[in-house]
Amino acid sequence: MTATTEHARAHVSGHAASAARPAAQAHGQQHPIRVYLIVWVALFVLSTASYLVDYFDLHGLLRWFLIILFMWLKAGFIVAIFMHMAWERLALVFAILTPPGALAIFLGIMAVEGDYTKSDRQANFAPAAVETQSRAAAAETPMAQETAGKE
Repeated sequence: MTATTEHARAHVSGHAASAARPAAQAHGQQHPIRVYLIVWVALFVLSTASYLVDYFDLHGLLRWFLIILFMWLKAGFIVAIFMHMAWERLALVFAILTPPGALAIFLGIMAVEGDYTKSDRQANFAPAAVETQSRAAAAETPMAQETAGKE
């Protein structure tokens, strides 16, 4: 046998092996049911903890921090396990998770900027508006109307 024939046989058998691989993988990945049950229990516990935040009547930043924390943890479990992101290639994970992450960062920046803009407007424009409103309200009082009528 010549070297060309051996190369051709190796080439053909390589294609046959690679063609057989996708057929075996066509059924998809199989994960143990234990993983899904553990995540399901974790989601149940996180949902209970989220409910307890309202039950114990927590207020302020602690309440919102806990609600957002539990929300992110539950969403992370769902995306990682039930949407099979934990077993995907890193490029696909970045392609799917980067846009919502960037959106969350930009929303945070807008919230900080909006708070700054609101406080800046209150500091610079509110005193003039309050002064104008108080003059208008003082002019509408019965005492102010009596004095205006006597003149």
